[in-house]
Amino acid sequence: MNDQHSTPQSAQHSSPVLPTANPPAWLGVMGGGQLGRMFAQAAQSMGYQVAVLEPGSDSPAGQVAQRQIDAGYDDGAGLDALAARCAAVTTEFENVPADSLARLAERVFVAPGAHGVSVAQDRIAEKRFFVACADKSGVLPAPHKVIAAQQDIDAIADELLPGILKTVRMGYDGKGQVRVRSRDEVRAAFESMGQVTCLLEKMLPLAYEVSVLTARGADGMSVVYPIAENVHRDGILFTTTVPGPNVSDACAKQAQDAARAIVAELGYVGVLCIEFFVLDDGSLVVNEMAPRPHNSGHYTIDACVTSQFAQQVRAMARLPLGDVRQHSPAVMLNILGDVWFAEGSDTAREPAWERVLALPGAHLHLYGKDDPRRGRKMGHVTFVAPTLEQARQQLDAACAILDIAP
Repeated sequence: MNDQHSTPQSAQHSSPVLPTANPPAWLGVMGGGQLGRMFAQAAQSMGYQVAVLEPGSDSPAGQVAQRQIDAGYDDGAGLDALAARCAAVTTEFENVPADSLARLAERVFVAPGAHGVSVAQDRIAEKRFFVACADKSGVLPAPHKVIAAQQDIDAIADELLPGILKTVRMGYDGKGQVRVRSRDEVRAAFESMGQVTCLLEKMLPLAYEVSVLTARGADGMSVVYPIAENVHRDGILFTTTVPGPNVSDACAKQAQDAARAIVAELGYVGVLCIEFFVLDDGSLVVNEMAPRPHNSGHYTIDACVTSQFAQQVRAMARLPLGDVRQHSPAVMLNILGDVWFAEGSDTAREPAWERVLALPGAHLHLYGKDDPRRGRKMGHVTFVAPTLEQARQQLDAACAILDIAP
């Protein structure tokens, strides 16, 4: 299976190639969360200095960066300070205002740019984009309808129900989503969401979900990582397994080809993750995209030649993109704040990391968050092994140690 591919830059998105930003240049990141932390660590390992823009102190990324600019994402002075210091700027979460990225782009190279981020921020714009490039990508989103007012609910076609009502903006990790079976349930959910504009998506016969991690450079060259198969619990990613045990070669090729077409059509520079649904009949449906490294791509740190975060550095610094080959089968387990609490207890205690790390192939990544809360992402563990079955056995052992239902 071919996981690496080069795509010529389309004429509509062509632009002059900028000079490489070589270390020890400063690289900036909008956002101080764990994705920014892992980006900073990758950039520093390559010799770069990192500045983080994040309101408040002691952010996961700010803990490891050379500098944190304490400012809001739309603070003009903070944005100008970031642009003045850095050779390039990226973002670690998709809800950074697109206008802020556009302002930064007036003074410094920004990857991803405001256009790609703005499409991913708005479910309506995202769905329209997927439909518009379906001739090139070969995939469509689920049937859907915009719900902006009560009369839109009355006009819902019968075949769209049951469905999932999603807020158009700011939804992640299962937030801003409600399953609905009837128009009355849509009305109740719409009311509970404050009557903000929503999107109703038809529920489809889902076999499993895959995510495709891709990266594209300013020169139009692109790479696609091996397909990841994901399992969610309560709307939050639970495990990622690569290679996906249910993913056929044909499905993998279709998803990778679709990702290449989407990232090129978007004119995107940086790391992009696209989630797809594989239905019971084997067909592929594009779900959503994240304009940044992704939780399901954390396995690349320990199992691939080039991690998604090193790839992010390469793209924004206009370096050649890295080799995406996977050298070991891997299973990634998300660590939520729940594991700090024994069943029935509200008193936090440190999990038995020494027992987890005693498992063969275990790689523990904690995010520097000092306030464990149930449902909060605190870290992840990736298990690599000579075979996928061995990696999954270590996953099961870790779940037993941490009192996580396997």
